[in-house]
Amino acid sequence: MSGFNFNAVKAIYKFELARFGRTLLTGLAVPVITTSLYFVVFGGAIGSRMTQIDGIPYAAFIVPGLIMLSMFTESIFNASFGIYMPKFTGTIYELLSAPVSAVETVIAYVGAAATKSMTVGLIIFATAHLFVDVPVAHPFLMIAFMALIAISFCLFGFILGIWAQSFEQLQIIPLLVIMPMTFLGGAFYSIHMLAEPWRTITLFNPVVYLISGFRWTFFGQGDVAIHFTLMFIAAMLLVCIGIIGWMFRTGYRLKK
Repeated sequence: MSGFNFNAVKAIYKFELARFGRTLLTGLAVPVITTSLYFVVFGGAIGSRMTQIDGIPYAAFIVPGLIMLSMFTESIFNASFGIYMPKFTGTIYELLSAPVSAVETVIAYVGAAATKSMTVGLIIFATAHLFVDVPVAHPFLMIAFMALIAISFCLFGFILGIWAQSFEQLQIIPLLVIMPMTFLGGAFYSIHMLAEPWRTITLFNPVVYLISGFRWTFFGQGDVAIHFTLMFIAAMLLVCIGIIGWMFRTGYRLKK
């Protein structure tokens, strides 16, 4: 095989998006309803008592965190489920024997998962405007940031999908690790509001840097410097790409 197999990538990409279309109700309605409930509970109940954080209205302050909260889980679930299903049904061998390289396979699956994740993120962003006026200081950087986050976590989800050997294992990391880290990563508060030593301990949570960086694209300020966020995303991309490359070279849990 020579050159980039565009047709194969396009076929896998469209197939994965079609699967998203078949689960449109749960894929879109659930995040929108969940976000609306967060606004009712946090924006309405708590926001009436804590009007501002760092000069930003509380209801607007939590919007970047809510978007990240959904995008983290959607990216991991979409990418992990996408590559796990061929393993589960046994069709992974057809894919591995087809004239499709590892790079093309990753681009197709991760590209489709990232597209779905960004779609959900943008819909939540639009939903937020129904409740509060959310200014965006750096709109192009916000979109770029969303794309980087989606791709990074989709790559992580792709690794998880290859590693998992059951549906239960697919859900362990997102529900028991990512979700708590997101809630404790400043999605609904500024880490500067925490007392020591919890503030210092929180800085070891990598999600803090992602939410802070994304919040910076909205308000021009965050809990940590933006270059730390970009350094973390770059490191995460490189590590994930390295692990996926190793998995395909060795056939780890891809070939029995």
